Amino acid sequence: MTNNSLYVPRGTTADADHVLDIDPKRAGWTYSSLRIVELVPGGSHSFTTGDSEWIVLPLEGGCTVQTEENEFQLLGRESVFASVSDFAYVPRDARVTIASGAGGRFALAGAKCERQLPARYGPAPEVSVEERGSGTQLRHVRNFASADAFDCDKLIAVEVITPGGNWSSYPPHKHDEHRPGEEAELEEIYYFEIDGPHGFGYQRVSPSREGGSDVLAEVRSGDAVLVPDGWHGPSIAQPGHAMYYLNVMAGPGENREWRICFHPDHVESTGGYR
Repeated sequence: MTNNSLYVPRGTTADADHVLDIDPKRAGWTYSSLRIVELVPGGSHSFTTGDSEWIVLPLEGGCTVQTEENEFQLLGRESVFASVSDFAYVPRDARVTIASGAGGRFALAGAKCERQLPARYGPAPEVSVEERGSGTQLRHVRNFASADAFDCDKLIAVEVITPGGNWSSYPPHKHDEHRPGEEAELEEIYYFEIDGPHGFGYQRVSPSREGGSDVLAEVRSGDAVLVPDGWHGPSIAQPGHAMYYLNVMAGPGENREWRICFHPDHVESTGGYR
């Protein structure tokens, strides 16, 4: 049932600079991007932001983020399962260098945008962690760059930790139509890591329209799933192995907002996020 264009196994988009590189052209859409950079001790990576805004988010290790006018020291973290992380926002039309004395792995979450906002540092203590759902639907959402937590032009990004054996992104929901006050149109990338050796999970995307996105993928660390449209969820974590995913979203809406619609077949039994 997997749509091979929407399931991105680890390594399939790797190049000389990135272990994962999903840009709008690769995804077949307009706004959302995600790159993963691995640096050896003492290594660095430079890039131009072009027509997109970016957040540099440490996944493992710390780094320095330098633009023409700013320098930010990111303490980072031991792993995505250990804690939240500080991060840096860099604007469009800038030159950026990431350098790491000890080495590490860093996510670059991007969105094509219009406004050039100032470069900024996001402190880890200011990242709110939300418990969403309950019981076997419990997960922990780190709202480091959610629409109401951190100012961007188009980019929305959050992290989710799903305990082993639990379901998240549940009940299935979508955001592929512009319906003012009810639903926002957003392209979305899921990037996964699984805690512990031999761990895996499952990601479902089902059609919200005839011929729409249809994916059931077994995901492991380093894999990604693209969601241009459709009902997405559940994300299922293997018992004994917590699941991490980074969500990167952006869309054409005049207002930067996260508005979703739950699948009508599952609202009565779940009550939404409860």
